[in-house]
Amino acid sequence: MSRQPPGRRADYKYFHALTTRWMDNDVFQHVNNVNYFSYFDTAVTYYEMTEKVVGLLDGPTHCVVAEVACRYHSSLAFPDRVLVGVRVAQIGRSSVRYELAIFRNDDDLAAAEGYFVHVFVERGSQRPVPIPDESRAILSRIAVPQG
Repeated sequence: MSRQPPGRRADYKYFHALTTRWMDNDVFQHVNNVNYFSYFDTAVTYYEMTEKVVGLLDGPTHCVVAEVACRYHSSLAFPDRVLVGVRVAQIGRSSVRYELAIFRNDDDLAAAEGYFVHVFVERGSQRPVPIPDESRAILSRIAVPQG
């Protein structure tokens, strides 16, 4: 089975910077796989909050995670700096699929890549609702053509 090569920084439209923490390392002296999902979640949530895609703590709708995946290319370890690249791959009726990449320090190739599906839900019922037009327009700013 052939493996797709890692993406590059230029493939992504939005970036969120963070650092690894000492506690992120595992017994193998690299960042444990579960932490990559935390980095994805932090970058997506930060984007949605700062760009006002959705009211995280107030308003009639918010987002919940429906699906997440990660493919690893190379290791991270404390005290690496991390840049999470974010792009929108698909905007559906009530969900958005983000594609993400984790870049180590100044590396141009992704150390890991994955995706994150958020569903817009009504705050009280937690039932899916259509993505508001304003949110759709904001998400479109970092959307990439699929081919």
